[in-house]
Amino acid sequence: QVQLVESGGGLVQAGGSLRLSCAASGRTLSTYTMGWFRQAPGKEREFVAYIKWDGGSTRYADSVAGRFTISRDNANNTAYLQMNSLKPEDTAVYYCAAKRGMPGVFPTYAYWGQGTQVTVSS
Repeated sequence: QVQLVESGGGLVQAGGSLRLSCAASGRTLSTYTMGWFRQAPGKEREFVAYIKWDGGSTRYADSVAGRFTISRDNANNTAYLQMNSLKPEDTAVYYCAAKRGMPGVFPTYAYWGQGTQVTVSS
């Protein structure tokens, strides 16, 4: 089992930055793809970014490409999402997730955190 705990969310003005962290316990993350998803009120959970187990491959949703950066520190069993140039439409609960095997953009990951709220004011 893998337990994931997100942190770093909060309230920020448009144009600001936040850095989300996802700390894992239970098992080492070094063999897992890590993903970030988000869900706004009344909307489905959507893909934000993923990073392959070795950090060699990343992918971003078009809506965040160029503004968000996903990274990981396998030694500390932690994944990160650096969010810059935030927009009000980025407001959502952000979830980190982990899966083995090929990375993916669908919310079919095996393990999920509880989520952290990000609110961007205009």
